[in-house]
Amino acid sequence: MVVGWSIGKRMTKELVIDALETAVKRRNPAPGLICHSDRGSQYCSHAYRELLQKHGFLCSMSRKGECQDNACAETFFHSLKVEWIYGEPLKSRYQMKQEVREYIEVFYNRQRLHSKNGYLSPCDFERVNQSSFLLSA
Repeated sequence: MVVGWSIGKRMTKELVIDALETAVKRRNPAPGLICHSDRGSQYCSHAYRELLQKHGFLCSMSRKGECQDNACAETFFHSLKVEWIYGEPLKSRYQMKQEVREYIEVFYNRQRLHSKNGYLSPCDFERVNQSSFLLSA
């Protein structure tokens, strides 16, 4: 499930820090959370890595030139581009932000079926697994 995201003019450390802080505010994840990324300088920055460490999150960073290492992140961005953005005449950054919000918050997290989740949406998968955990606890 995608829980933290941000849009800006450039891919900076501030942008990825904002996305991570949004995820923390929305979900308050426990230490041990895995954060997937590529090897971009924004993810290698001291500020971003310190934020991960502060919350006890683990960094899953692909090896140089190996996009397969972070297939889940690569797959998400491919799906966003192919399923939602390509072919859409976007006139402004505001419109782009609205489209990305719609894709992530409405379609991807709540409606899109994922084969790795037993063909459930991320929200349904989380709900089923949380219920299973509560019943077995």
